[in-house]
Amino acid sequence: MKVCTDACVLGATADVETAAHILDIGTGTGLLALMAAQRAPAAYIEAVEVDPDAATQAAENFQASPWASRLQLQPVSLQEYATLHPALFDHILCNPPFFRNSLRSPDAARTAARHTAPDTLPFSEIAAFAAQHLAAHGQLTVLLPPPEMQHFEREAAAAGLYAAHRLTLHHRAGSRALRHITSFERQPQPLEQQALAIHTEASEAYSPAFRTLLQDFYLAF
Repeated sequence: MKVCTDACVLGATADVETAAHILDIGTGTGLLALMAAQRAPAAYIEAVEVDPDAATQAAENFQASPWASRLQLQPVSLQEYATLHPALFDHILCNPPFFRNSLRSPDAARTAARHTAPDTLPFSEIAAFAAQHLAAHGQLTVLLPPPEMQHFEREAAAAGLYAAHRLTLHHRAGSRALRHITSFERQPQPLEQQALAIHTEASEAYSPAFRTLLQDFYLAF
């Protein structure tokens, strides 16, 4: 699970530009943390990753980037990280495992990246951690398919965090929703909603809106 399109959209749209302290939960190979470092030049970014191979690759990617001095990898579980009593965060990013009832891949690492499990990164623990470690006006931004996002929103509300903004990703305009990128805050408020089509209606070419959003990150653009 190196890089996927929907995660790139999360990294490009999360409201991080003015954040001073950012956390990427389950960073994988470091994609979201690196995008946050590029977009928020004054931010200090921590990234948590429990998988040893992914953590090693993330550390290498951080060190090779222009923002190495502002990136810190924590190669532990979220539960272990919480015991370190981190400072409050202005923004927490998370692209969590999400398949709860589907067939599992024979590749154990791929399964861990895509499937929730009670001992890895359950939605309830992500929400509870964010509720405890977000600054007063901080945000938690999460990427999930629509059915799983409904489940996550219930867990977040139980922890005292409420959906404030939702970006719905579509393969092309008018097609079914593929993913929701939802930002949560402490105060209930009307939900702002937007949509983004990744491809044009007539072909597999990237849509103008997608190209504009990702032009600072995709070398092909």
